[in-house]
Amino acid sequence: MKVLLTGSSGTVGSEMKQYLESMRAGVFCWDRKRVPVDQYRPMEDFVREIRPDVIFHFAIAARPTGKENEGWLVNYEWTSELAWIARVLNARFIYTSSAMVFSDHAQGPFTVDSVPDASEGYGCEKRMSESRVFHQNPNATIARLGWQIGDRAGSNTMYDAFETLMKNEGRIRASTKWFPACSFLADTVQCLFNTLNHPPGLYMIDSNERWNYFEIATALNEFHQSRWKIEPTEDFVFDQRLIDTRLNPPSLKTRLPALSGGRRRI
Repeated sequence: MKVLLTGSSGTVGSEMKQYLESMRAGVFCWDRKRVPVDQYRPMEDFVREIRPDVIFHFAIAARPTGKENEGWLVNYEWTSELAWIARVLNARFIYTSSAMVFSDHAQGPFTVDSVPDASEGYGCEKRMSESRVFHQNPNATIARLGWQIGDRAGSNTMYDAFETLMKNEGRIRASTKWFPACSFLADTVQCLFNTLNHPPGLYMIDSNERWNYFEIATALNEFHQSRWKIEPTEDFVFDQRLIDTRLNPPSLKTRLPALSGGRRRI
């Protein structure tokens, strides 16, 4: 199997790259310094040269290069063109979207039938790109993701956020009224790969069955030898959970036994 990855140095992309290489798949990475994302012909020529079986599109505008409206260019326009190219070349197209397509004012938990309402910023761009992908390529797969839980600093995950908060503020304030969509990174990658065994369409990946942010933060803190100071608050009220059992992501309590009263797994 030949796989083309965008965002291969990002949070999810780098984990997927390692996973695919462990399975001896042929992995090709999109280098934006070499192949532009705002010129259709070079893009199609690049993909046509590889002839991938699958395109995993993870890239976001995480490292601005100074291009005008770069977030829109990367999140919407590039995504639209890639969806079309995948259709032309008969490659599976797997696009990662976000739980942020739902605004903080929406009523969760959300299902695939819930109507996204984000009206600005990243969430709005992702919401609009979802519609565009299916317009360009009805056989595409879109997977909405929540907050990823990794195990190292600098990884744009919950762990990284906690390390940064401790460094800058000396504490982590965690609302007991917020139920975040979140999954461990390795579980997310496995579910994304498993979409290849499912029909095209919209999916959502979330391992949070019922726990609030304070409970998750406390359990994650125990898992990492209580290295952080967690304080409960009630200052953010939102149920962001994504309800979709088709890809069957493992429950958070599988990796964080403290959530079910079990012993911490090392």
